[in-house]
Amino acid sequence: MTARNAATIASLALLGFVTACTSFYEIPIETPISPKMDVSAFQRVLVAGFISGGTDDVDGNLETVRLLRSQLRSKSNLRVIEAEVLPLAELAAGEGRTTGATGAGDLAPVGSLDSAQQPAAPQQAQDAKELKIRSAKDLEKYQAIFADVAFWKKIGEEYQNPLIVTGTVLFTPHQVNGFVTRNQEVYDNLGRRSVVPVRTYMERKGFILAPNFIFIDGRTGAQLHKEGMSEEVLYNSQQNTPALSSYFELMDRVLPAFLGTLSTQKIRGTRILLR
Repeated sequence: MTARNAATIASLALLGFVTACTSFYEIPIETPISPKMDVSAFQRVLVAGFISGGTDDVDGNLETVRLLRSQLRSKSNLRVIEAEVLPLAELAAGEGRTTGATGAGDLAPVGSLDSAQQPAAPQQAQDAKELKIRSAKDLEKYQAIFADVAFWKKIGEEYQNPLIVTGTVLFTPHQVNGFVTRNQEVYDNLGRRSVVPVRTYMERKGFILAPNFIFIDGRTGAQLHKEGMSEEVLYNSQQNTPALSSYFELMDRVLPAFLGTLSTQKIRGTRILLR
């Protein structure tokens, strides 16, 4: 028996089996995915605040804290601490900038929470307002605050040593011009319809969301894990989509990965059974 004949017989047997089946059952299944971090040592989580930038249309710090706290309340076993959102960029700029700098200079470690919470001098406050974070390069000037163990340990002591979630959020406008392939309906002389790919030059605009989540041990102030992500959305240039709507659309894409860092998540699907 040749391989071709064997394959033909097997296909006929499978066809006969399927034909004999009178019922189809769709069975829901759930596949658990283990978390990337072991958070069993913590009972509480503090989403402290983020250094955000990219656009002035969305407060990335406030919106990200609100969204993550809401998600953790319903999809994590950790108790979410309700606290004021830290103005992390202002703390870093007001306390960490080198003396005499008038622009976005290099940052040094912030120091203790007590000093960071003191009202900034008028000139420091004015300088902090003038700082504009527009790119990943701008964010590099603030990285020292995440390595300031004393700063984060002090925050941990204030909130009974929780797991601390912080980091950076860059939400930037984006524009792309070029050819894209779209499916277009065409009809021949006999009126028969078909769909063909057509290359069209388009101007599209949208946003790029690049969050970098940093998880800190509130007992020691040390970093435990870092998770960087990036998502992009583009619209037709004539479409007027609010920046906040785009922000939430992109956050929906990164939330599963964020939650999967802290707790076991389940992927839901279906399987078809024949009877």
